[in-house]
Amino acid sequence: MLETWYKEIESMYDQMVEWRRYLHENPELSFQEINTSKMIGDLLESFGIEVRRNVGGNGVVGKIYGAKPGKTIALRADFDALPIQDEKNVEFKSKVPGVMHACGHDGHTATLLAVAKVLQENAENLAGNVVLLHQHAEELPPGGAIAMIEDGCLDGVDVVYGAHLASGTELGSVLYGTGPVSAASDSFDLKIQGKGGHGASPHQTIDAVAVGAQIANQLKHIVSRRINPQKPAVISIGSFHAGNAGNVIADTAELTGTVRTFDEDVRLLIEEEMEQLISGVCKAFQATYEFSYLKGYPSTVNTADETNILEKCLIDVLPESKLEKIDKPGLGGEDFAYYLQNRPGCFFSVGARSEEIDAIYPHHHPKFTFDERAMLHTAKIFLSLVDYYTNAEKKAALVNSSTI
Repeated sequence: MLETWYKEIESMYDQMVEWRRYLHENPELSFQEINTSKMIGDLLESFGIEVRRNVGGNGVVGKIYGAKPGKTIALRADFDALPIQDEKNVEFKSKVPGVMHACGHDGHTATLLAVAKVLQENAENLAGNVVLLHQHAEELPPGGAIAMIEDGCLDGVDVVYGAHLASGTELGSVLYGTGPVSAASDSFDLKIQGKGGHGASPHQTIDAVAVGAQIANQLKHIVSRRINPQKPAVISIGSFHAGNAGNVIADTAELTGTVRTFDEDVRLLIEEEMEQLISGVCKAFQATYEFSYLKGYPSTVNTADETNILEKCLIDVLPESKLEKIDKPGLGGEDFAYYLQNRPGCFFSVGARSEEIDAIYPHHHPKFTFDERAMLHTAKIFLSLVDYYTNAEKKAALVNSSTI
């Protein structure tokens, strides 16, 4: 059965490319993906798939019912774009000024649409069900995943898988791992209120620059002295703004930055320690402050059993020499993490880098693109996963049916 699916998805490659390029020409920003959402829903319905629209916002959920009882596997693809000007010289360049698909979400969407069509046409062979999670707003916290989950997108789902096309990984390779594969990504904003005055009379002021500098200097000690050195963490200040003239002591200063962690206990501790440190320094200088800590996406943590199953399925698609286990997880953020907080599953990266078509730029770059053949690899991996969970001849499928 799986070989038949592979042939069918290969025959859809040109259609995948067409969908991807249409989406690339017509990108929509996070929480604004009205037309993209409609296109996805309309296509799924044209395939004969049960569709639920406006899930958690602009999300779309499709449900494919197998003819026999079994597990329910969910597959996710995000579909929002970024506020970046497309600088590529290609026929399918973005038509929307200042907006482009600079992270591969157009490819994710086209891939899952093709997979959906193949699976719906073979539903009579499924011992189980498939849920298609077309998610909006991955790029902008709080993101679309948590809203879709709260709106019931995982109801009845046993396991969930997601893939990301990766321009930093060579075409034909897959990057995957057990445990954390991306960091929790938080941000903070600190406003210090001092007392301004003449630079020649510092004793009559409360120097907001001095207060901010002390805080900036001390924050690094939270990581080096308060956090277990075996647990990675980063606190970075990205901006520090204060004052307008060289002979005037600033009355206010504003610092903004980011925090990256993998362990939830470390994440919570850093927020607490930052508040205590800022409070103490400001009190010592007789300044006041406003501190806001915005929690972004949590760490994406793959479960062991589901990652092992992925590995078995990868071998059906690609040579073992092209499978790369993650040794050190990256510090990027990904709201697929919320799905994995609610269900077992795995998130993996599919190589899409190709020098021959200039697909060499990093994600979120104005010239970002990917080798479209990576969509075919991703689609086959998804199909292999579905086969593992819904093939009645395989042990994984011999469970009671889920209700979706």
